Amino acid sequence: MPAKCSGKGGGGTKRNKVPSGPAAPDHLPRGADGKAAKRRRWAAGTLGDEAALTEGEWIHHARYEQYPLGGAPATWLVIGGRGSGKTRLGAEWVNALARGLPPFTRRRHGIIALVGETLADAREVMIEGPAGIMAAGRNERPRYESTRRRLVWDNGAVAQVFSAEEPDSLRGPQFEAAWLDEFAKWRNAEGCFDMLQFGLRLGERPMQLITTTPRPTAMVKRLLADPSVTVTRMRTEDNAANLAAGFIDTVRRRYGGTRLGRQELDGELIADRDGALWTRAMIESAAALPAAAIGRIVVAVDPPASSTKASDACGIVAVGLDAAGRAVVLADATVRGAKPAEWAARAIALWRRLEADCLIAEVNQGGDMVTATIRAVDPAAPVKAVRANRGKWVRAEPVAALYEQGRVRHAARLPELEDEMADFGPDGLSSGRSPDRVDALVWAVSELLIRPKSAPRVRAV
Repeated sequence: MPAKCSGKGGGGTKRNKVPSGPAAPDHLPRGADGKAAKRRRWAAGTLGDEAALTEGEWIHHARYEQYPLGGAPATWLVIGGRGSGKTRLGAEWVNALARGLPPFTRRRHGIIALVGETLADAREVMIEGPAGIMAAGRNERPRYESTRRRLVWDNGAVAQVFSAEEPDSLRGPQFEAAWLDEFAKWRNAEGCFDMLQFGLRLGERPMQLITTTPRPTAMVKRLLADPSVTVTRMRTEDNAANLAAGFIDTVRRRYGGTRLGRQELDGELIADRDGALWTRAMIESAAALPAAAIGRIVVAVDPPASSTKASDACGIVAVGLDAAGRAVVLADATVRGAKPAEWAARAIALWRRLEADCLIAEVNQGGDMVTATIRAVDPAAPVKAVRANRGKWVRAEPVAALYEQGRVRHAARLPELEDEMADFGPDGLSSGRSPDRVDALVWAVSELLIRPKSAPRVRAV
């Protein structure tokens, strides 16, 4: 007989090969001292007697992902969080190209385009900002000619300023290189980018650097899907040494784990999938609902059919019922590649930690063996076996409707579960993998809110 669920429980750089330039060193060793020594050896081998001139230069302070010792790619997309060092990278890149400095280039680039969201942004951030081109100029600082909207170096190199609001302004001019800043914010991104490509036609190897905080725009997705584009990702925390004391802790407390925090701090591209059952807005709303006392708690287990590294994950999600009659998602202990005894032990550990009332186990894949596996870890564990008679999408629809009604709350941010929810469409996940976390979530919420239950008891928390 199925168990009754009552009683307290027991309780960085992606993709393409970097173009040829100065010989790239081996991977840098861990630790600041090792990285500094590797850079000094690279400078000595590349610059010879002039290597001493690099002391105090950015090469000795830049992070490895900001300084491609093997040479900069032709099209380089840098996606990063706020304050992660994107602007400083762009400024150093432009200065290096204008002066012909390795590792970004081996020759001087005489005509460069600087494209910002607006002309004001280009001047105040890219050129005159605290991490801009003027600040990065050091020994050979260029001069800005505001009437002609251009930077001029003493060696004759010129960087012309353009606004992304005026794509047609890029018709006619031609360049050897271009820096495009905060690309994901551009309202005319496609038109402006396409016009620029026709103008990158000078020199031996035209280059472009695109720096941006991520947003799931059509053009950002287009670049990410282009195999000719080299992508580097940077997190705000990577640049903590150059940010105000306490800044990281403050923003992490406020935004850590949220969609905004993952986008603006971790540099992640957070997008809704067309036709997904849950939207990011629905998930954010669930995380913002007020707390209430928790009564009944269940731990749902969606076991895999096998236990190899390539197997589906074992979905393990805990959900409680609060005094307001809402389901409260408490934890996600999903595990991949675990043997039956391992995922069973993990489910039991969560059941004990939360003092849950019951384990809900889907038995489609293993029948009575699923219950037996869990009870082999703890013979006293109350296990309720459930069997799916309908498809995953059909079973999940009523649960998604509860989210829309504000009847499900997330007590904590669970990024992997949230990503799976936002990617769950009529044909499953876009990756083709099984939606194991979503399955476990659906079983748990259904047990508490969809199937008729007796009145919940209230426990102290």
